[in-house]
Amino acid sequence: MDNPSSAGALLRQLRRQSNLSQLDLALMTGVSQRHLSCLETGRAKPSPGTLHNLLTALDAPLEQCNSIFLAAGFAPRYAATPLAAPAMSAIREAVSHVLHANNPAPAILLGSEWDVLAANASTGVLFELVGITPDAASGQNLLTTLLQPGGLGDHLINAEEIRTLAWQRATREALDNPALAALLARLPAPASRELPGQMPPLVLTRVRSSQGHLSFLSTFTTFGMPQDITLTSLRIEHLIPADAHTWQVMRTAYGEYSALVL
Repeated sequence: MDNPSSAGALLRQLRRQSNLSQLDLALMTGVSQRHLSCLETGRAKPSPGTLHNLLTALDAPLEQCNSIFLAAGFAPRYAATPLAAPAMSAIREAVSHVLHANNPAPAILLGSEWDVLAANASTGVLFELVGITPDAASGQNLLTTLLQPGGLGDHLINAEEIRTLAWQRATREALDNPALAALLARLPAPASRELPGQMPPLVLTRVRSSQGHLSFLSTFTTFGMPQDITLTSLRIEHLIPADAHTWQVMRTAYGEYSALVL
């Protein structure tokens, strides 16, 4: 019987999870189907290059790639470089550019545990419009402020909808993230974990503010072709105004903020 924790068995599991046959993966990678079969059964040992080729084609998470390299007898291939490290200076500059370019719409940089690592000025403006201290925008945990009483979630018109969607997404991510799983265990679950049968094509974030109801649609920016575990976890959430009123409120409020700063 194959060792279920061997590199070959783990490769086979990943391939099946991707709904690929051995022939499919062989055609994608240039590795012969016969050799792939030998790798999966342990009759052959992959070289580091072949293993990297297969794992890239399978779009395996980098942490899982490291585990499979270890199982094959190789050193882990991927590091988790701190965002503050000198090697990440280009990443920090890119993030700063994207956040600033999103003004007058809010944008935040999220880490693997939904911590707000950075935010643009319009995020603080939005917090002020809903009655939360603007400085609270950075350093918050998005899950915490959505799910716990007294946070941003209390100012959402469709709070249960947003809380349920956030809980579902975080629960999926927590399957491979023990720290996120521990955070979820400390937070109150939404009242309902099921969404209505009829859902719109896109769920908007609808907020009560001092300037009336504001509506935002959410998009995410991630880094293409990351080769570092830290980079795979980073994502920028953009809250784009979904109607003319929200655009007007954000433009006016951001303009007033900019005038004060300058």
